[in-house]
Amino acid sequence: MSDKLTIRTLKVSAHPAQEASSIYVSWQVVTALRFEAEVDPTRTKFLGWEGRFEAPLIGGKKVILEPLRELDSGEALPLLVTLVDGTEFTFLVKARSRESWGWIDYQVNVFKDPDSYNAVLSSLYDSLNRERKLSEENERFKKEENSVDHAYATLLANGQVKKTPFRRAKFWRSKNEDMDMVVEVFSGPEKAAAVIHLTNTYYGQPWRFDGAYLTRDFSSYTARPFALRMNRSVLVSGQSGRIAVVVDKSAFEDKDGQLTDLALQIFRDDGLLQVLVAMDHTLLRQ
Repeated sequence: MSDKLTIRTLKVSAHPAQEASSIYVSWQVVTALRFEAEVDPTRTKFLGWEGRFEAPLIGGKKVILEPLRELDSGEALPLLVTLVDGTEFTFLVKARSRESWGWIDYQVNVFKDPDSYNAVLSSLYDSLNRERKLSEENERFKKEENSVDHAYATLLANGQVKKTPFRRAKFWRSKNEDMDMVVEVFSGPEKAAAVIHLTNTYYGQPWRFDGAYLTRDFSSYTARPFALRMNRSVLVSGQSGRIAVVVDKSAFEDKDGQLTDLALQIFRDDGLLQVLVAMDHTLLRQ
């Protein structure tokens, strides 16, 4: 998914009223907490980890957490870390953050003294890393603005199919207890496209888009390139939105230049697959 593995600097106040800091984890991602001093394993406690995590690895200046499954959005497991000098840190271990479409803590550098050399240096690295990522995203956005596929995807997401070269090839409806879905698959000149119409029928929390993946089969982890646009990434109860995807012929080609079928997978923010669309290579028109 579009998860963002994050290395963070966390400066924790020594004030006793300081709230517990949140640590965001996800299945199949190992999260490491690094401290300035040695951790005392006998006084470090992770409550409720059984059945949810591998046994925590505690040693040296690190605590390693590895989830066995995705945590539910309401789960928050207390973690008390005590250093050999008696310093205590309290954390709440939670499911991936809903900010930025899936922020996950890959590594958290924890400091008690915010003005220490290492804390300042770690913060500097954080800032430089964020600046680099922003620069890369800005460059990507500039390229997308000039991309024909992204222009087509924008038109499709806005319901302007007639302004594109695509013809609808497949159409079906589906629904479950919290979402009504309509899927349209389009054929185009050396391109294929899909538009997913979603209507949130759940009266609880809003639906949030988490990520989209295009692979050569339904179990493959080799992602293929595509253009994506949506008119809403969050749907409150009763609200509708569209997700449009345009795929160029090159994405269908294997290493030998042969055309293969693809699978488009759309995930929601709790990690569950919302919809799966088969993108057949026969959709490509000459």
